[in-house]
Amino acid sequence: MALPRLTPVRRRAALAVSGWVALAATALPDASPLRWIPVLAFVGFAPGFVLLTRQPAGPRPEARLEVYALAAPVSLALATLTATGLFLADAFSVVAFLGTLAAFVTVAALLPGFRFRKRGGGEDG
Repeated sequence: MALPRLTPVRRRAALAVSGWVALAATALPDASPLRWIPVLAFVGFAPGFVLLTRQPAGPRPEARLEVYALAAPVSLALATLTATGLFLADAFSVVAFLGTLAAFVTVAALLPGFRFRKRGGGEDG
């Protein structure tokens, strides 16, 4: 039995919820895999996915591999910028870091998607 595909709205909702799940997971004991697996998955992939899948219908089938390949570097770049900003503001903590990233992903997921216009062979193409 094949699993149903996520609609773009459900995909963006799942990405938004993943940040808050990761933030809630910090209440678990330090060495617990139930703590570090959601945090690592969220920080490593969710910010990139939410930015790279902004089209209402999701990425084109031929562009899915690029989305998967770029999600981690984009996510880690955003995480680095967030951590650096918090360190410079002398406000870094795990809760502040994950809360900031979770809020960013939630806002980005709530914003409407955009469509790429097709380039024609006219005067502007």
